[in-house]
Amino acid sequence: MPLFVDVALPVPLERAFTYSVNGADAPAVGARVLVPFSGQRLMGVVIRVHSVQPTDGFEIKPVQQVLDDAALLPDELMKLAEWIAQYYVAPLGEVLRGMLPLNAEIRRTLLYRIAEQGRRVLYEGAAKGSSRRSKLTPEDQNKEYAVLNALESGGAVKLTSLRSSTGANKALLEGMVKKRWLTREVEADERDARRLEKIAVLVDDVRLPKLNDNQMKIMVELSAVGGRLRVQDLRSFGVPQSTLATLVKRGLVRVEEATESFHLGGVHAPGKKHAHEHALNETQTEALAGIAAAMSEGGFKPHLLYGITGSGKTAVYFAAMRRMLDAGKASLLLVPEIGLTPAMAGQMHAAFSDEVALLHSQLSPDERAEQWHRIRRGEARIVVGTRSAVFAPVPALGLIIVDEEHDGSYKQEETPRYNGRDVAVMRAKLLGIPVVLGSATPSLESWNNAQNGRYALLKMEQRVMDRPLPAVELVDMRAEFAQTGAENIFSRRLIEETQATLDRGEQAIILLNRRGYSYVVMCRACGDKIECENCAIAMTFHKPVVDSDLHAEPGERLECHYCGYRRTVPKTCPKCQSEHLYYMGAGSQQGEERLQEIFPAARIGRMDRDTVRGRGDMERLLQRLHSGEINLLVGTQMIAKGHDIHGVTTVGVVGCDHALGMPDFRAAERVFQLLTQVSGRAGRGDLPGKVLVQSYHPDHYAVRMAAEHDYLGFARREMQFRRPFFYPPFGVLANVLVQSQELNEALAWSGQLGRWFAGRTVQGVRVLGPAAAPVARLKRIYRFHLLLKAQRRSDLQAGLRAMLQHAEAQGIPRKALVVDVDAISLM
Repeated sequence: MPLFVDVALPVPLERAFTYSVNGADAPAVGARVLVPFSGQRLMGVVIRVHSVQPTDGFEIKPVQQVLDDAALLPDELMKLAEWIAQYYVAPLGEVLRGMLPLNAEIRRTLLYRIAEQGRRVLYEGAAKGSSRRSKLTPEDQNKEYAVLNALESGGAVKLTSLRSSTGANKALLEGMVKKRWLTREVEADERDARRLEKIAVLVDDVRLPKLNDNQMKIMVELSAVGGRLRVQDLRSFGVPQSTLATLVKRGLVRVEEATESFHLGGVHAPGKKHAHEHALNETQTEALAGIAAAMSEGGFKPHLLYGITGSGKTAVYFAAMRRMLDAGKASLLLVPEIGLTPAMAGQMHAAFSDEVALLHSQLSPDERAEQWHRIRRGEARIVVGTRSAVFAPVPALGLIIVDEEHDGSYKQEETPRYNGRDVAVMRAKLLGIPVVLGSATPSLESWNNAQNGRYALLKMEQRVMDRPLPAVELVDMRAEFAQTGAENIFSRRLIEETQATLDRGEQAIILLNRRGYSYVVMCRACGDKIECENCAIAMTFHKPVVDSDLHAEPGERLECHYCGYRRTVPKTCPKCQSEHLYYMGAGSQQGEERLQEIFPAARIGRMDRDTVRGRGDMERLLQRLHSGEINLLVGTQMIAKGHDIHGVTTVGVVGCDHALGMPDFRAAERVFQLLTQVSGRAGRGDLPGKVLVQSYHPDHYAVRMAAEHDYLGFARREMQFRRPFFYPPFGVLANVLVQSQELNEALAWSGQLGRWFAGRTVQGVRVLGPAAAPVARLKRIYRFHLLLKAQRRSDLQAGLRAMLQHAEAQGIPRKALVVDVDAISLM
C-alpha cells in the first residue's frame, strides 16, 4: 500500500503538503525531511503519516531525504506548535521552523537558471548590438550579458561559480530575477554542524631525542598542563606551525580532533556573592514555599511573583531550580535578553556548573545547534535563554520560570509573532507543571490574571538585607528652562548630585533613552527633516568616536535605526539647498560627550547598541563597571535591565517621558516600567540610593507613581482608563498590517479589507481603520493597518480567519498580510 506524509514547510501558506515515501523508510511524526517545493529543496517537519491518496489533482512527489531516525520534536512540542499556529493565526510550517534552531545542519546553495525572457534578451541584444535602455552602468550591463551567456545552456549554476566567472554580485543577480531574466533555486543538503578543534596530546613513555628551543617550549607547555592543549593556544607561544608538525612526525606528540568547548560567559563582581550563596530572608522563603508547594503537589499552577527591585527574585529562582534538580527534574529559565545580562550566565555556572545550557541569538548557528542537542540528550537540566528557548526540547521538564515577564522583548516581531511568556504558560499547561512569572512591574495582563485568581500571587515587598528603596526626586524641566533660559540636556540638580556622588567615590548611572548624537536633522529654511530613503523616519546623526578604548564607530554619518541605511551628512538641505541645518534632540553619544565636558575627571562609559554589538562587548563593559574602572555610565534602556552593581548610588533619568506622547495605549505602562526598573539600579549595595528623574510631565500619574514606587496605585489608575475601551486586559486585539513595495497596491488591498469589514458584521469584533501605520514606509515597504478588538478571543480568531479567506478570494497575497495577535507594538 502506498504511504504518504504531510509535511509542514516554512512558507507563508496555512496548509501542509503531501509527499510519497517508501514504507520501509517512513519518517516519524516530528522528524525533518528534505522535499522538493516550487523549484527549491526545502526542509520541513512531518506532521502526519498516512495511506490516504490525495485527491486534489496535484502531482505527488517523493521525499528526497529523511534527516532524522526518530522524532526530533516530542509530542508535547508538536501540540504546542499547533496551539501557536491556531492562537497567533500563523502557518504551522513557520512555527515549526522557529522551534528547530538547526539551520547550521542544513547547507543551502543558491542556483540560478536562465529564463525564457532572459534568453530572448540575450539573443535580441546580440542582434541589435546591445542598444537597450538601462539604469545600470555599462560595466554592470556587460556583467548581465556575461551571466546570460554563462547560463545559455539551460543548466542551473551556483552563485559562487557565477560570481567568479562573471564578476556579478548577488544584488545584480537578484535584479535579473526581478526582471524575470533568471530563475532562482535553493538546494538544501545535510551538513555536520559539530564544532571541532585540534588538540595536541603528549605521547606517553617516549624517550626524548635532542630538541631545539621551539620544540622544547612546546613539550614543556604540554607537560605543564597535563599533556593536552589546544593547537590554537600553542600558536600564542610564538613558535612556527612547522615545529608542531615536526614533533608529530617524530612521534612525540599526536593531534586529535575534539568537540570545541563552549564558553558560557559571565561577569565576575569582585567580593560579591552569587545569588545562590545568600541565605534567603523571610519574604524570599515565603515565596519559595509557595513555589515548592506547587512543585510537590504537581499539576499546572501558574504563579505571578511580584517582587520589588532588589528583593532577590533571582535567589528564589535558583533555590527552586536546585530543588527541582534534586528531584531529578529539569528547569527552564527565560530572560528578556541574555546578551544584556551576562551576569546571569556567570551565576548559573557558579550554581549549577556543567548542568547549564544557553540558548540565545548571540550564539553562532553551530553553537546553537550544539546546545540544542545537549539539551535534547539530557546533558543539561538547567536551560537559560531568550524567548525562543521556550521551545527547548528539555526531557523531564518540571519547572518554567519567566524573569521580567513584562518585557516587550518576549514578543517576536516576525512570523510567527508569539509572546514567549504566554507560550511558556501554555507549555506548562500541556506538561502539567508549575510556571512562575516574575517582575517588579508586572504587565497589566498578568496582574489582572492574578487579581482574578487565574494566577497565584506571590509578593516580595522587602529588599535584600532590608535595604531601603531609593529616594526619587522629580526635576521639573519646565521650571528649569524658565530659570536658566537654556535647553540643557542635564539639569543643574542632576549635575550637582552626580558631582557629589563622584566626589564620594561612588558610581552613577544616567539613562538617556536615545541612540546616536542627535535624532533629528532639520532644515531651518524649509522645515524638512532628512529622512531615510527606505523608511518614513528621520535619520539619526552619529559623530565619529576618537581615541575610545572601549568601542570604535565609523565616521560622521546619518543612520536609520530601523533598516540600518547610512549616508554622509549633507552640507546643504537636500530639498531647498539651504546651508542652515539644525541638529535637534540629544542621544546617548551626545550625552557622553557633554558629561565628559562637565566631569573631566570622571571615568565614563556608554552602553547602547553602538558600543555593545556582541556578548563579549557587554561582558567587558560590565566587568569595568563592577571593578570601579568606570564610575559614570550613560546609556539607553539597556542599562535598566537586570544589572546588579553594588557601587551605584545615584541614577539620573533624562528624556524618558517623551514616550507618553506615542500613539499607543501602552505608553504610560512602558514609561512607568522603565522608570521603576532603572530606579532599581540604585542602592543595591550597602549605601542608600537616590534617583533624579527629569521630566516635562512631572504631574503625569505614570511619572508620579513611579517616583513613589507605587505599582498597585498605577495598576488601578491605568485599568480605569482601559476598561471603557476594552483594551487589554479587558479585551483582546490584533494588529493587521497590509504591506507592499507598491503604494497603490498597499492602499488598494487595505481599502478592500476595510470595505469588507464595513459591509458585514463580524460577530463581537470592532475594527479601527484602515489607516497608514505610524511608520508608513519601512525598508521600502508601504504599510497600512487595521486594529481589531474583541472581548472574546474566539470571536477575534474567527474574524481574522474570515478576513484571510476573503483576502485569498480577492487575490491579496498572504505574504502581504501580517497578523499580529496580542500586538505589543502598534508601529
